[in-house]
This record gives sequence, C-alpha cells and structure tokens, in this order.
Amino acid sequence: MRRRDLLKRGTAFTAGVSLTALINACGNTSDPSSSSTEGSSEGSSEGSVLTIVQGGGFPNGLDLHQVGTNRPAYGTSWAIYDRLVTFGTKTLEDESLSYDYTDIQPELAESWEVAEDGLSATFNLRQDATFHDGTPITAKDVKWSYDRAVSVGGFPTFQMKAGALESPDQFVIVDDHTFRVDFIRQDKLTLMDMAVPIPAIMNSALIEPHVTEDDPWGLEWANANPAGGGAYKLETFQPEERVVLVRNEDWKSGPLPAIERIIELNVPEAGNRRALLERGDIDMFYNVSEKDISELSATDRFTVVSTPIENCLYAVDLNTQAELSGAANPFSDVKVRQAIAYAMPYDAIVETALYGQCVPMYGAQSMEPSTIEWPQPYPYDTDPARAQALMAESGYPDGFDTTLAFDLGTQAWAEPMCVLIQEALAPIGINVTLEKVPSANFRGVLVEKSRPMIVNGFGGWLNYPDYFFFYSYHGQNATFNGSSYQNPELDKFVDAALRQEADTPEYEENVKGFLKIAFEEMPRIPIAQPYLSVAMQTNVEGYQYWFHRQLDYRPLEKV
Repeated sequence: MRRRDLLKRGTAFTAGVSLTALINACGNTSDPSSSSTEGSSEGSSEGSVLTIVQGGGFPNGLDLHQVGTNRPAYGTSWAIYDRLVTFGTKTLEDESLSYDYTDIQPELAESWEVAEDGLSATFNLRQDATFHDGTPITAKDVKWSYDRAVSVGGFPTFQMKAGALESPDQFVIVDDHTFRVDFIRQDKLTLMDMAVPIPAIMNSALIEPHVTEDDPWGLEWANANPAGGGAYKLETFQPEERVVLVRNEDWKSGPLPAIERIIELNVPEAGNRRALLERGDIDMFYNVSEKDISELSATDRFTVVSTPIENCLYAVDLNTQAELSGAANPFSDVKVRQAIAYAMPYDAIVETALYGQCVPMYGAQSMEPSTIEWPQPYPYDTDPARAQALMAESGYPDGFDTTLAFDLGTQAWAEPMCVLIQEALAPIGINVTLEKVPSANFRGVLVEKSRPMIVNGFGGWLNYPDYFFFYSYHGQNATFNGSSYQNPELDKFVDAALRQEADTPEYEENVKGFLKIAFEEMPRIPIAQPYLSVAMQTNVEGYQYWFHRQLDYRPLEKV
C-alpha cells in the first residue's frame, strides 16, 4: 500500500555518521542561552553513561507549567525535580516493571499523616534535602510550588483540580520542614495527584528574582533554566538538539542512581534512531514505533518491552464547536460525527499503521455499556453504507472540505493512519487535507482548539475512567479535550464519579452514564489502546513503565 512510500523517508541513514560526530554536531550552537550548566561529568566511565534517543518528539522546555511544553519535557522534569510523594513499583504479567498507582511512597516527604477526619494531610520533609545550588528545601518552597501550580491556569491548574487541589489557601506552612494540605473534600485522587509531574518542588528563591508583572511565576525564566533538587542536574539543554543530565550526588529523596550521566539526543528520523541502536552507538531507543518494535523483537539482539498504555487511546477528535474561523462547523452535527465513525477503516489502521501493536477499541455490540472497564471498545465498526446514510440525513449531504492535523513526532504511525482516513472519508463526500504539525508546536495546537480534526494520543495519568473523561470530554474544556465537547449531562456524571470510591454501585452507575453519552455523541473516535515500547542493549536493566510515558532514569543501570 501507500504506507511503503510514506516510510521511505524515515529509513535513510548515512553509514559514516558516528555517535561521536552526532554528539559534536548537536553541541555546536552559537546561542549561549541554549545551554545551561550546573554540574560537571568529567571522568565518567562508559558504564555510568547512558545514551538514549526517543520517538514522539524532543523536550521543548523545562517548565511543565509553561503553556505549550510538550510531553517529552515530562521526562526531563521528572529527573531534575522531586515531588512530595511518588508511586511504588509492581511486576506485570510479562515480568516487566511498572509504577503502581495503588502504592504511594515517600519522595521529598519522608512521612505523612492523614487527619482522623480525612480532610488534611501533614507532610514531614527530609531535613537534609537541598536544591541543586545547595539551598535547603523548606516548606516555603513546597507551598510556593503548590501555589504556583494551582494559580498559573491552563493544564497545570486543571491537573491539580483533578485531585481537589484548587486554592493556595489549602497549602499551609507549619514550620520549615512540615507542610500541610487541607482538603476541600475526601477525594480518591488527591494523594495520587501529588505524585504526578505537575506539583514539582521548585527553588522559589531562584525563580522569584525573575518574576515580572506579566509573568508573576517566572515561567519564561524557568522554562529555560532548572530550579530543582531532583536526582539529576541539568548540564546541557539545547532544544531540538540534546539534553545532558548529571547525577546529583547530594540527592536524599531515594537511592542514588547508578547512572552518572544521561545523554538524550534528538534524532528526528525513526530510521536513524533504529540504526544507532543496531550499531551499538546508543543504549536505549525509547517510544519505538510499532513497525520498528515488531521487527526489533524478532531479532533477539535487544531487550524489548512493550506495555499497553493505561488509560490511553489513539483517537480522532472532531471539533464540536458551532463555528470555526467564523463559519458553520460541520462537526457540530452529531450525524456527521457518527457517519465518520462508521466510515473509519479500523482494521486497516490497526494492521497497516499500527502493525497490530495495540488493543483495538472498536466493534462493541451495544450503545449500552455493560462494564466500566476502561479503556473499552466503542460500538462502531466499518460500515460504509451506514456512513453514507447518516451523511444523507445530516445537514451536509453533499459533504465538505476539511483538514486533519497530526503531530510530526508521531509520524511513523499517525501519517499512515491519516492517509487511510483521508481515503475512507472521500466516498462519503468529506475531502480531507492533512496538516503536519511540528512536534514542538503540537501542544499549542491542542490549546488553540482551532483545528476541525486532530489525531490525539491522550493518556490519563491517574488510572480511572472518570479521570480520563474529566480531561478529554468534560465541559471545562481542558487542553486534551480536542473536540471542545461540552455537555452538562455528561459533566454531571463525571463530576459525581470523581467524588466517589471506585468500588461502589453509585460509581458504576455514573461511569456507565458518561460512557453511554460518549458512545452516542461521538465527539472523538477511538481507534486503539497503544503500547509503549522500548528497545535496549542487553546490558541495560531497571526499566520501568510510567504513566507519563517518559523514562525514569533513576532505577536504570548498565551491567
């Protein structure tokens, strides 16, 4: 099929290019502001240096509170910042390791106590913890960081709100090493929400000199400069080129990592990333495409791990706003959305674009959900005749022209998927032009909410269906609600479920309530639950799957 032509551009690799040459090329920059150095790595042995490449884009900033900071930046932030608490580890059925969202463990807080009434928690901070510049970490920094997260707006504030963390008034300095959080209600997500990347503990004294009237939280400065106390210090940050991290020898919030130096290279072409792994020039290839992982798995040369991404869907989001760019929007018509859902070439996408490396999310038999398991298949399958009939009944029987946007960082699977969709929609009168968005800009596209159709790979950090719907369907219209879908009835079900324990009949009733609306309204068309795949040299151990879909460098080692 056409897929072969699409993939040709990603398979060329200049055989004479060595890793050393690539690193040197990445290091050449005339902009001194593009590099920030905190530590030295002179004398690091080969076994203590880990070199990685990843698919899905490259970090475009350091501050996750900044609008437009992309998903790859989560991994850098995870390394250079601590949070109060973290998640434990569990072993999956395939014997690989994963985070365990049911097990909250200490990080910067060495212990905590929840009040008898369940409406507050008091955290005891490690008294010997310091930021990378040697400044002691105190409860003032924790409160400042939490105040910042709930106040900056956008994704960070929305994320905190998911765990009922909404106001600076909730965060109390008891003394230098004691911090209290007052809960606005008992909520199953609150402690978990403190373990996600957003409430990172930042060096307030380092950032405050850079605040302005227009930027009261120093976002611009912190997006280009580190202010953390995590397990790794930032040695070099060159957006679109490389990130170099060095171990923080004074880290107190966990076991000292085995790897002294991390080198992450930006290698945009998937074929080049794979070639570097196969030549032994890199240690890890993270977020490997479905095609490459299926082929690398067959070689037995590498350690390969593929994990279904919890609470995640590859989907096509249909913008439901009444108008776009001042004109009537066809996707506000539910019959158009349903027609597209029946026109989707699901099997072809799974087999051709995703190489079967996924869990299909289509083909259920009823609009009435029978379970609250999540993710679960939606009740649509490829039915061209039904798609034609629904278009004829819609307000757009003659069809229309539109665009379908995707993130170039996911080109390996997203472009062939989009081409298949483009071909499938033409017979029902929908003429699609593909929009290829540079990875560094895609988060901004999600924030703008101006595209008619986008391919979205949203995955909810906290593994509950109500959390997923809070982000991707709720009328508060978060960044990841790529459909800008707003329905007060659905919101009522989601809001109620968020406040309930997951083992109650009331919770089940509410989850089934919002699932049924999603099935009928189809603001987004799920295709599959993807896998997160990594290929490593056989001497790399300690890899763990994490909900944020980025590497945790801390448990890794080379043996």
